[in-house]
Amino acid sequence: KKTFTEVQTERLEQAERTVLIKCPPKLNEKKLLQYLSSHGNINSHFFFENRGIHALIEFSEKNSIASLQDAIEIPSAAEYHVVPFKSRLFTFTLKNPVNQAAEETPVHLSPQSHIPVKELIQKLCRADSLSSQMYILLNEYQLTEENIKLRFLACSLVQDFAHAYFPDSTVKPFGSSVNTFGKLGCDVDMFLDFRDTQKHATKMKKGPFEMEYQMKRLPSERLATQKILSVIGDCLDNFGPGCVNIQKILNARCPLVKFSHQPTGFQCDLSVSNSIATKSSELLYIYGCLDSRVRALVFSVRCWARVHGLTNSVPGTWITNFSLTMMVMFFLQKRSPPIIPTLDQLKELADVKDKHIIGGYDCSFVSDLSKIKPTKNTETLDVLLGDFFEYFGNFDFRKNSLNLRKGKEVNKPESSPLYIWNPFEQDLNISKNVNQPQLEKFVAMARESAWILQKEDKTQQMINKEPWGLAALLIPFGKSNPSKMKNRMKGIGSETIRSLLDSLKLNNANSLQKAVGK
Repeated sequence: KKTFTEVQTERLEQAERTVLIKCPPKLNEKKLLQYLSSHGNINSHFFFENRGIHALIEFSEKNSIASLQDAIEIPSAAEYHVVPFKSRLFTFTLKNPVNQAAEETPVHLSPQSHIPVKELIQKLCRADSLSSQMYILLNEYQLTEENIKLRFLACSLVQDFAHAYFPDSTVKPFGSSVNTFGKLGCDVDMFLDFRDTQKHATKMKKGPFEMEYQMKRLPSERLATQKILSVIGDCLDNFGPGCVNIQKILNARCPLVKFSHQPTGFQCDLSVSNSIATKSSELLYIYGCLDSRVRALVFSVRCWARVHGLTNSVPGTWITNFSLTMMVMFFLQKRSPPIIPTLDQLKELADVKDKHIIGGYDCSFVSDLSKIKPTKNTETLDVLLGDFFEYFGNFDFRKNSLNLRKGKEVNKPESSPLYIWNPFEQDLNISKNVNQPQLEKFVAMARESAWILQKEDKTQQMINKEPWGLAALLIPFGKSNPSKMKNRMKGIGSETIRSLLDSLKLNNANSLQKAVGK
């Protein structure tokens, strides 16, 4: 397996050799590729639907793009004026639509979103085991190769704007687009990185002079970040083809620019150099690559949480997908034998090139996957899913916190209902936003799910054509018999039970529709 950095570097370089074309409605694939090949060899291509058919074309050489751009015209439109920024987004139309329409060939379209939950449930019911249901869900929801290429292209197109001001900068994706846990349809988190600029300075040490650039000086890094993002945000707003709904959120803890990138169909969040977030992405990438059960369990738990309204696409007091993923990681560290190593164990395997201290925090861990011994644990996914719900349904959240560095429950340092230590910034709780009612709702759902999995008679349910296994967990609870659920909620603060059951009734109607969203 390649290291995280190798994969990133390779994909960023691929994206720089890539263009995006809005195709004519009556399209002959062979003719299109034949024409494009006259500008250079094509490495890979695919088509997708996004308000019309688009083609992503990756050339073997970067100069093929320059050759193609030489042949492309600036649009001439009488009723409006264009901003003459030449990007790598093109529109192709047929010169003689009538003659060429007859040559139209159907093209294969790569899906850029996952199937609705209702359809997923039907697919799951046809599986032969709970484990295979979990792998089916993973296959339906995970990012495809094509979707990942599109994400890196979105970053590369933003980078073209950043280069106008900062020619050495790079725009890189982080978070779910790269950590192997991204779901089709998730946002693209990207950051503007200036660190490559600083690297080449070390080569210039020879000679009798200390040499440095004259640069604008500002009182704080935060102010510099805000100014840079403000200008890039304006740039995208004023000149960026297909960049709409730009929001500058510069006073947030981590200043960012939100925008919709219409050509790729992504919602994007742009921030500035976020080294710790990149290390978190790399840590999850390593865990995701170590064992196929890790991703299958995370995707199932996250889909389950979404259906039951435990997670939400808008920020609030509910558990985030990141917290939920970390809870799964902690659970897998606690298995006997463990399925994944603790962060401290990964740190022990680190060599000199893996040493990273960022803002005073030790973010060192091994990057070479081959140095990590495979687990001896052979538990099946159905056992792991049931035990996950059992474990957190009975976890002492009042007293204990989850520490992924040590892979241990430790006493809570403060009174937040849910306390998950940030793996790197050890003084932060990544789930500080979660309130007591939301945590209690999570515990109630976990208990209910553990109970359903223990009690169900799979064969009988299959004969009756009833949802079973994972499918049974992806239908909002309380529908069939809310009173059954009350009995299994003992030990949960009674003041929230009433509101919880009410919210369940409210949720039932629209949970399935909501779950289709993100």
